[in-house]
Amino acid sequence: MTGTSGVGKSTVCALLKSRGQPAVDADWEGYNHWVDRTCGQVVVDPPYPVPAGWLDRFAWRISRAEVEALAARTHDKTAFLCGSVENEVDVRDLFNLVVCVVIDNETLRDRLLNRTTNTFGKHPGELAAALGHNDGIESTYRRLGATIIDGRRPPEEVADAILAAAGCTPSTGGCADAQ
Repeated sequence: MTGTSGVGKSTVCALLKSRGQPAVDADWEGYNHWVDRTCGQVVVDPPYPVPAGWLDRFAWRISRAEVEALAARTHDKTAFLCGSVENEVDVRDLFNLVVCVVIDNETLRDRLLNRTTNTFGKHPGELAAALGHNDGIESTYRRLGATIIDGRRPPEEVADAILAAAGCTPSTGGCADAQ
């Protein structure tokens, strides 16, 4: 599951976990990290708030090795990897299905400025980057063949829609085939 920061990926991931699904929040479980685009070095302790230009030099990226390990551990069942990174094309081949959760810019702005679980998006530069990323995300993912889900719906309904898209029964959580 992917989407712009603030669409509800972490919330829905927690719901999937609470329903007994193997779900990973890539942002918080060590799959994603900041990387210096000029030298490739991982940034262990990024500044907050980020200084002007920081997001131009540093990228939020996922570790292919971590995603491959997840795929190996869950090869016989449906698993959900939740997050959004700059280099997702590097791991897309490891998935049978991509779901993109989308919301409008007004909802996104409100969520980022008022959320309490994560500070990303509160700083003006981060907010501008998130809003810029949100513009056109739905059309981009539609072209890639992703399933699009309206993230303005209650989180429980978003989780149900993701389970249904993956061939799972939302009420029981049972999944037919490995995804």
